[in-house]
Amino acid sequence: MTEYILPALLVVFAFVIIAKGVRIVQQSEAMVIERFGKYRTTLTAGFNIIIPVFDKPREIISRYTRDLPDGNKYVQFLKKERIDLRESVFDFPKQNVITKDNVMTEINALLYFQVMDPVKAMYEIENLPMAIEKLTQTTLRNVIGEMDLDECLTSRDTINSKLRVILDEASNKWGVKVNRVELQDINPPRDIREAMEKQMRAERDKRAQIIDAEGSKRAAILQAEGVQQAQITTAEGQKQAQILEAEGDAQSRIRRAQGEAEAIKLVTQAITGAKADPANYLIAMKYLETLTSMTSGQNNKVIYMPYEATGVLSSVGGIKEMLDMNRKG
Repeated sequence: MTEYILPALLVVFAFVIIAKGVRIVQQSEAMVIERFGKYRTTLTAGFNIIIPVFDKPREIISRYTRDLPDGNKYVQFLKKERIDLRESVFDFPKQNVITKDNVMTEINALLYFQVMDPVKAMYEIENLPMAIEKLTQTTLRNVIGEMDLDECLTSRDTINSKLRVILDEASNKWGVKVNRVELQDINPPRDIREAMEKQMRAERDKRAQIIDAEGSKRAAILQAEGVQQAQITTAEGQKQAQILEAEGDAQSRIRRAQGEAEAIKLVTQAITGAKADPANYLIAMKYLETLTSMTSGQNNKVIYMPYEATGVLSSVGGIKEMLDMNRKG
């Protein structure tokens, strides 16, 4: 019986040794192997064989976050043989930071990082998750301490960029690549939030009043411009109407004068002939009309002759001349 127990134990021992020597690493994982406490190799995804007892995986500390029923988060650090090469996210607890204008603000952040070199992540830092967390917290305090509260609330992209550059440069020695840093919440104290809300409402009321005043001013300007344009248009119309009326009256007078001149010419030619001067006829007729009007009244006892009697005589002579020419004709 004993002769079968020893071979069976040897077979079990060999099976255990083989099982310990076979390591299957999943995709996006790595395993650091040490031989007698010294780094030997890094196992990648797939089937790998190590020498049991001589070779041993080196454990790395990993960070896990669990949600509690009361809404809080429980952070736990565990050791494991495999290093996750995928992008990981750390949700850091809220922390109080002081801004440049001495306002205590509560901030929590998210950090997205990825292990690029498993050997550095294993040997260059003792507790990689803790180091990344503390580095992020201290860097966040430094960045926020250089900015005012208003600037912190409106410049999240700037803060994220600064944090990413600083953390990536500092964690490069650890074989870690920091891809993104995102600020989840920035919560100033309650009294500061109330003051900011009052200031915001006051600013909005001020902008509303300014916009209303600008609108009223613009409407008054447009109304005045409309009245001015209407007056200018009316004045231009009246001016054009007067010009046209004056031109029409002038044309009418010219046409009447031309007609009278033509009529007098025809009458003169009919009475005296073609060689008579129409001006003499017209002057003579005007003098006769004037004399007639002077002597037509009932109470007129004295007849006044015009001062220029020679003009009257010449006019009468012109009439006599016209009559003589008419007889001859």
